[in-house]
Amino acid sequence: MSRDILVLSRRSYLSKESIEQEMAQINQIIYLVENWGSFCAANEVLDLNKRKVIQKPHLIKSYVTDKLHHSFVFVVNKN
Repeated sequence: MSRDILVLSRRSYLSKESIEQEMAQINQIIYLVENWGSFCAANEVLDLNKRKVIQKPHLIKSYVTDKLHHSFVFVVNKN
């Protein structure tokens, strides 16, 4: 997966190898936490049309992939 990542460092100079190593480590971390399980654990769906709060992971996934374009359906972070 390709993504744009901005990396800030306090060091004035980083070699190309060290930048690639940092990016590889960041991609490993992102791969571990960027998945449906983590997303569903951190978010819930508010469906104001049905007056429901959706917290089950399989339902959250279906709402986000299929039904989010409906009016008054919101993804809300639990923080």
